[in-house]
Amino acid sequence: MTIGLSQEHRDLRDTVRAFADRHITEDTLRAAADADKETLPAHWGGLAAQGLLGLHLPEEAGGAGYGLVELAVVTEELGRAVAPGPFLPTTLASAVLHTAGHRGHLAALAAGTTLGAVGLAPGTLVLDRADDGTATVTGTSELVVGGHLADVFVLPAADDGRTTWLVLPRAAVATTDVRSHDLTRRSSRVTVRSVPVPAADLLDLDPRTPLDLAAVLFAAEASGLADRCVATAAGYARVREQFGRRIGQFQGVKHRCARMLAQAEQARACAWDAARAAGPDGATDPREASLAAAVAGAVGVDAAFAVAKDCVQVLGGIGFTWEHDAHLALRRAHTLRVTLGPAGAWRRRVARLALDGTRRTLGVELPPEAEAVRERIRAELREAAALEGTERRTHLADHGYTAPHLPAPWGKGADPVTQLVIAEELRAADLTPVDMIIGGWVVPTLIAHGDSAQRERFLAPSLRGDLVWCQLFSEPGAGSDLAGLSTRAVKTDGGWLVTGQKVWTSMAHDAHWGVLLARTDTAVPKHRGISYFLLDMTSPGIEIRPLRQITGEAEFNEVFLDEVFIPDALLVAAPGDGWKLARTTLANERVALSHDSVGSGAEALLEIAAALGTLDDERLTTLGGHLCDAQTGAVLALRTTLRSVSGQQPGAEASVAKLLGVEHQQRVWETCVEWQGTDALTGEGERHDAVWMFLNSRCLSIAGGTTEVQLNIIGERMLGLPRDPEPTERG
Repeated sequence: MTIGLSQEHRDLRDTVRAFADRHITEDTLRAAADADKETLPAHWGGLAAQGLLGLHLPEEAGGAGYGLVELAVVTEELGRAVAPGPFLPTTLASAVLHTAGHRGHLAALAAGTTLGAVGLAPGTLVLDRADDGTATVTGTSELVVGGHLADVFVLPAADDGRTTWLVLPRAAVATTDVRSHDLTRRSSRVTVRSVPVPAADLLDLDPRTPLDLAAVLFAAEASGLADRCVATAAGYARVREQFGRRIGQFQGVKHRCARMLAQAEQARACAWDAARAAGPDGATDPREASLAAAVAGAVGVDAAFAVAKDCVQVLGGIGFTWEHDAHLALRRAHTLRVTLGPAGAWRRRVARLALDGTRRTLGVELPPEAEAVRERIRAELREAAALEGTERRTHLADHGYTAPHLPAPWGKGADPVTQLVIAEELRAADLTPVDMIIGGWVVPTLIAHGDSAQRERFLAPSLRGDLVWCQLFSEPGAGSDLAGLSTRAVKTDGGWLVTGQKVWTSMAHDAHWGVLLARTDTAVPKHRGISYFLLDMTSPGIEIRPLRQITGEAEFNEVFLDEVFIPDALLVAAPGDGWKLARTTLANERVALSHDSVGSGAEALLEIAAALGTLDDERLTTLGGHLCDAQTGAVLALRTTLRSVSGQQPGAEASVAKLLGVEHQQRVWETCVEWQGTDALTGEGERHDAVWMFLNSRCLSIAGGTTEVQLNIIGERMLGLPRDPEPTERG
């Protein structure tokens, strides 16, 4: 995995990773950690020779003419290696100077012949401006990461109620070098005594800009650190045995590792988005870039710190030893976190920007060939727009717009780019195709596995919305565990007699047809005896009982089946194929992109916050945290879409987005109720008020596979951890 998604970025990642594997070894880290004073590492010349120090700088300044995304890719890889040396301090210094239009040191910084460092807090540094316009600086900075080796310091100083950033050469300052919490990259305090600062070295930029740039690059390095810690913990959990089992098989360890992966993906996503927004082709509104940087500052470094702590926990006693490298990653992540400033302060900044109306606009830049597709789509949609009601829905369905990702003639066989074009044009024309709901799972299964008669009978009516489907899978004794089904289908003349009970069946009271899993062979173990049927919901022997939910409504149902006859023609595929069919998804899956980086829950909370007026720090911090989660979820979804558009396989983002998105929705609606206070508790609100949404959100971590099942999937399929022990075979 890498911050960058393009082939160029993956190639850059591979180059830097190979370099790090050769030059940044365990011995390299140990030598740096045990040294009394930091020295320039042996690999520094190699980094400079490859042009990595100036990737983000223009060619006329000695750089490569790329941007912050490329620099973030390299920073992430060196973070994964816990690389000693001043790469991050030097590139951060050049990024700040370049943004401020200060060209004096850029070429030397890009060449690696001059080393830089940036202080992020003034300490006691004060800038004094005389009547004649001259300026002098006095005082001592807070700790400056990379200060042991720096030739040039970029520092903030208090300046009559504001902060001014300035540039000072080493010759003008005195440094107090400390051994440092981060043993592989040391810090110093910088003391200045009435040093004159030329006007050219007083940087002309927004005082927040250097902090934003630091947030971007700190988050990028944090992403690499987090990735290293996840790999270390999962690798250990795969092989370490305790109590007769590999520890990764214990759900406590497996779920911890899965959440570590989720946090690492959060760090990566927000660092990537902040680097994109801050680059030359990024956000057009500087406030939007600042918002993305603030999210990175709030999420990325905190995530790495949490993951590093969990890594030590998974490693157990070995992780607490000096000889293991886990503490070096923990020290680096902790140093980044403390130096950048409290995550709460960054969350409050996110909240203030959002309350002022700033939003992160997310979108996909489609390739040129998309325009030819767009013209054809527009022409077809003009015909649909001229129709109304049922005729419009039928027209859209018959032309493949209900599910464009499906193959023709049921869909349009649309690749990811075409799907996005179709979505844009439907939105522009204010056209809404049928939402098949459960039918959206049934139709692809029938296309892949149904016979010609089944496809002819069911596909077109489903796509047009004439047939409503329900799904009869779950049972009282078998929720997510479909292999535990007890509903029986017994062969009889011309078909099957089905007896059993289904539960949690949405829309059963309205559905015309259902897809049903039933056990047709009890002589074989688990899933091999399950078959997949199409059930007419008006068949004799079906009793539907509504299940009232915690919201007070009854959208779920219990369904009782008493020797319900299903003709042979309504068995899909062969007996025993039910498990395979239940898991069917077509390779050409649906691609969607939300342009809303906040989401309805967070927007509702913003409205409540605005109505409350001035928020105290606690509520601002809470609000900012929810907004960070919302935006990170949207960015994860965007990365998944971009992978699809470029023909790549899905990454971890989709599973992580589902896991984190569910928990975010539950937390944000709980906060909405809390902030409305007792006014929310009268029971007199509208159907979708905050209380209703809070209650309804409790199903999100249950439906479609519980959070615990999702954590198992992430741990086993993405991290390669041992599967849970096999259950006792059922007859």
